This record gives sequence, C-alpha cells and structure tokens, in this order.
Amino acid sequence: MADVSIKNAEGLSIDQIRDLVDQGGRFVMYKYVISILIMTFQRQSDIIFLRPGESGVKHHIGYTLCSLFLGWWGIPWGIIYTIGALYTNMTGGKDVTFEIMDSIAARYGNRVEGNANTPYNIPGQQNTGAGQNNSSNPYNIPGQIPGTNPNSGQSGTSTSPYNIPK
Repeated sequence: MADVSIKNAEGLSIDQIRDLVDQGGRFVMYKYVISILIMTFQRQSDIIFLRPGESGVKHHIGYTLCSLFLGWWGIPWGIIYTIGALYTNMTGGKDVTFEIMDSIAARYGNRVEGNANTPYNIPGQQNTGAGQNNSSNPYNIPGQIPGTNPNSGQSGTSTSPYNIPK
C-alpha cells in the first residue's frame, strides 16, 4: 500500500495528535465523483485531520462542488455515486480516526491483543486485565518512533501506510 498523505497535521508530534484526538479531533476523508457520459470515477480525498471544534466545511467544499457539477453526467452510476458523495461530505465525511490511531499504535507495537474495540495500554498505567486500563485515554502512542533519533532527521523502519508527521 502506498503512503497516504495526512493534511492539516503538519508539525504535530505523535503525542500532540493523540491529545487532540482525545479532545475530539478526528481524521476524515471526503468523496468526490467525476463523470463523462458512460464513465464515472468515484474517489476519496487525502486524509484530513480536523482539530477539536474545527468545521470540515472548508475542507469538503471543493470536493462537494466538484461532485455537484461534474458527478451527475454518467449514466447510471454518476447520479448514484454523486448522491452518495454529497451525503457523505455533508454529514462530516468518512471518519477514519480509529483506523489511523490503530495504525499508529500498531506501528509502535503497543496494541493490546483483543478485539478492535479494546483500548490501548498506556505506559505507566496499571492494566486491569482483559485489555482494559485505568486511563480515560484509549490510545497508546509513544512520542518517538522506535529506532529513530529525533536529532538526526532520519527515520527508522516503518510498515505503516500512513505518512504521519514525526
């Protein structure tokens, strides 16, 4: 899988991202549709980080307008996909926060074994067993990538498909 760009998260450390997500920040993707008679193309935007309280309107308006003007023209899928894209964008986009935070946690090897709803271990917190912790913070994302030197500008080996700022 190719690296996926995350917009609006530039300059944030992993700890800052984790804190902002805990305060209500989220990662979203918006849809757009372009049609040319019998060909219809349905795509998604890059991942966009919305900070707590930030509206996604300024991020989705371009994708929404693109679909509104260019999406309808394909028969029959243009109309169908355009309605779906408009609905997705107007209801806040596709929320991919859990997937991004899960990928970050997996990248550092700190994920607690269990189902997808299992909270993450927090270093320094006492684990109460069965994947539960005493913290209200459901994520464990260290501030530094293992195997990296923050002063050298070089990164360690990563298997994450997301381009997460360090």
